[in-house]
Amino acid sequence: MLAFSTSSSAAVMPLTLKTAEEELKIQPSVARFVIPLGTTINMDGTALYQGVATVFLAHTAGMDLNISSLLLIVITAVGASIGSPGTPGVGIVILTGLLTNLGVPTTGIALILGVDRILDMCRTAVNVTGDLTASVVMDRWLSMGDSRGSHPATVTNEEVAE
Repeated sequence: MLAFSTSSSAAVMPLTLKTAEEELKIQPSVARFVIPLGTTINMDGTALYQGVATVFLAHTAGMDLNISSLLLIVITAVGASIGSPGTPGVGIVILTGLLTNLGVPTTGIALILGVDRILDMCRTAVNVTGDLTASVVMDRWLSMGDSRGSHPATVTNEEVAE
């Protein structure tokens, strides 16, 4: 709910860390590595939004997109989302650059400006959920390689004595 209401994955990162460690029981070393990294580069909601919005605005402008244009949209949207800050409203700025790069009129942005805040809230929730999911996957993956069935960082006194 905090991620949804703030539209900022950076602002909600302390709560995301707390949730990962306390609620999801993720090893702190894993959570403290994956969550900040994910907050910086894991912007899957933003990448999806950029792609869908670009295709939508290109079609409303009457442009036909071929497969190479669609591939360019995907590559550019993913690349731009990785470098985007976790702050509200940045999606419109990135979208403007993407549209300009493809030759789509940027005046179409006015069509989505009215709902962008709601979309931004949803994107942030997707991004934070992705960060938590990546933490769980990484934690479970690291635990699989441990013959004791516990976290790799957990060592008992008996094991140290051996």
